[in-house]
Amino acid sequence: MRMEVLTGPERRRRWSDEEKFRIVREAQEPGVRYADVARRHDISAAQLYQWRVALREGRLIDPCGGSIRFLEVAGGALDVAAPVEAPVVATPIEIALPGGRALKASSSLTTAELKRLIRAVEDA
Repeated sequence: MRMEVLTGPERRRRWSDEEKFRIVREAQEPGVRYADVARRHDISAAQLYQWRVALREGRLIDPCGGSIRFLEVAGGALDVAAPVEAPVVATPIEIALPGGRALKASSSLTTAELKRLIRAVEDA
């Protein structure tokens, strides 16, 4: 007779608000699947969704004082939380031009501004 001993986390674990918030925050990252985050933390996806609802309803708060806001769309909250403190950062880009030349510019430039710069460099 073969016997298997199961070792692993206890089923009735207690999660602090900080841990819950951190895990929900991790699940809200772009391109991340709730099922993957739940599996990584050995919780059910349903538990993760319950924590997200608790966050939306104000029953779960960030112990560090940060916040997540839910965006209103056509009278209902989106399923995706957007961090309030997520600033848009312009990053430098480099455009390779014919003749081995390159143009370095900010990603915040408009298409029209980039076209003018490229024409100016090509005409030089």
